[in-house]
Parts: sequence; C-alpha cells; structure tokens
Amino acid sequence: MAEGVGRTALLVAAARAIESHRPDALARDPFAEHFVRAAPASAGWPIRPDQVLAGEADPLWGRLGRYFGLRTRVLDDHLLRSAHRGVRQVVLLGAGLDCRAFRLDWPPGCVVHEVDTAEVLAFKQTVLDRTGATPTARREVLAADLRLDWGEALLATGFDPAAPTAWLAEGLLLYLPAQAERHLIATINRLSAAGSSLAYEIKDIAESPQVRASPVYAAARQRTGIDLLSLFDSEPRPDSAGDLAQRGWTVALHTPYDFTALHGRGPRPEPNDALAANRWVFASALGWRCAGQRRGTSSAGVSAART
Repeated sequence: MAEGVGRTALLVAAARAIESHRPDALARDPFAEHFVRAAPASAGWPIRPDQVLAGEADPLWGRLGRYFGLRTRVLDDHLLRSAHRGVRQVVLLGAGLDCRAFRLDWPPGCVVHEVDTAEVLAFKQTVLDRTGATPTARREVLAADLRLDWGEALLATGFDPAAPTAWLAEGLLLYLPAQAERHLIATINRLSAAGSSLAYEIKDIAESPQVRASPVYAAARQRTGIDLLSLFDSEPRPDSAGDLAQRGWTVALHTPYDFTALHGRGPRPEPNDALAANRWVFASALGWRCAGQRRGTSSAGVSAART
C-alpha cells in the first residue's frame, strides 16, 4: 500500500491527522494518525501541527495539508446535509483511508458503501481492527477497480438504485483516464434515483510550467516520494459537469477559496498557485428523475463560482 495512488491516501491521512490536532480544526479524524504510523512509507511523517516547523507556511504539510482539511470539512458537511434531508444511502468512490463510516454522526438507518482497491481496503481494515473502531452506520465494503465496470458489483452488495444516494468521489477523478471518468459519470447517472447528489474534485484548466514547478509539488516529491504530477492523468479531461447537466442534473462548481472565505480559515491564493485550477463540483439529480427515465438539458445548467 506504499506506491502510487495508495501512497497519496497516506499523504491525505497525514494531513487529516495534523488538521485534527489544530485548535481551530476544520475537521477531525481520530483514526488518521494510526494509518500514517502503521505504514513504513509514512512512519516518519508529521501527524501534529507542532511537528511542522514552518506551520501553515510549509508548502506541503501547511498549505496543502490545510487544503485537505478544508476539503474534508466541506465534503463531510455535504454528505451530512444529504443524510439529514432523508438520504440513507452513501457511496464513497475511491474511499481511501478516510473513516466517514466511523467518525461522522449518521442518522439512524444510514448505510455507507466504501469502494476502493483491495490493497487499500485490506490495509485500512487491519488498522481499524487494531483500534477497535466501531462504525456509526452500516458499512459495506467493495474492492473494485474504478477504471473498469463496477456498477454490478455495487448492486451485489445491497445497493438500491431506486433509493436516493449521496455519492462522493473525493480526490479520485484527477487520477482516472478520461474514458474511465466518462464511464464513472455514466454509471452514477444510471444508478441514481431522484434526490441523489454527487460531489467530486477536478482540475478544470491546464497548469502552466510555472505552476507545475510549484513548491507544493516539489515538496511532495522530496519529502514523501510522491510525484503528484505523474499520477494526474495527462489526457484532456472530459467536461463531466457539462455531461451531468446534459443528463438533467443541476451542477455547481466552486473554488476551494470560496470555502476558505466561508469558514474563515484554509488556504488562500498565491502566485503560480497549484490549487488555483482545483474545482469542487456539487451535482443534484432533479426531482423528476426516476429509474429508466432520463432527460437532457443544455450545459447552461452548470453554474460556476470562479473567484
């Protein structure tokens, strides 16, 4: 679990651990530090703010770490809003080492499906078993390659396509080939009943050579051995937001800085900014949708906040 995208899951876990110990934490994940210490590749990484000497000025554990903390908070809020509105089915695509099924206060009757590679899920379960963690919702785990067909396997776990679903693809689409992204969006659309929602992250513009030389990317390579730029798929990206709008979803795009402003803390813009191209996409399946019925709209259905 120490190579490629699996190692990025450890990077995010370390960022969540640091965030959890901040006095002004945006999100708290008490399990994150256990994953970091359990893997040889990350055993020496920081897990507390006092272990990051430059604080939030540190490009990796400070600025990028705070980005992951903010992203965690925003997506936690999104899922819990859906649950408190009556959605009882949650699917975490590329669930990684996040423990939303354990750390969030789910309403009664919720089921959380976690989908990721067998290797990531096995490591995750081993560490959770050591901590004695107990889920706060019914938890269903599915080992699957999200670059391939995974919809039928999800149905076999008890997923109900007739019930509204809160879908989340946190930090996933950046790594998928373009065709896999198209297939993922089409599968979510096919399996989503009225009242479903989807949140995911993209980069919506190509990054300049100056941005690709950002201290964030350099620090990740030097300190963790993770070359994020080599993991991001290099193909031209599909317009997934536009695709969802064409399929009848309402879609909104936000920058991370929209939520920095909302919460009063988090990363802020800087020159040659490695976070400037990041967009968090929130989509909702309209009330008229039902199984077997699809109706398209124009891409004007996409609203974008690009501050």
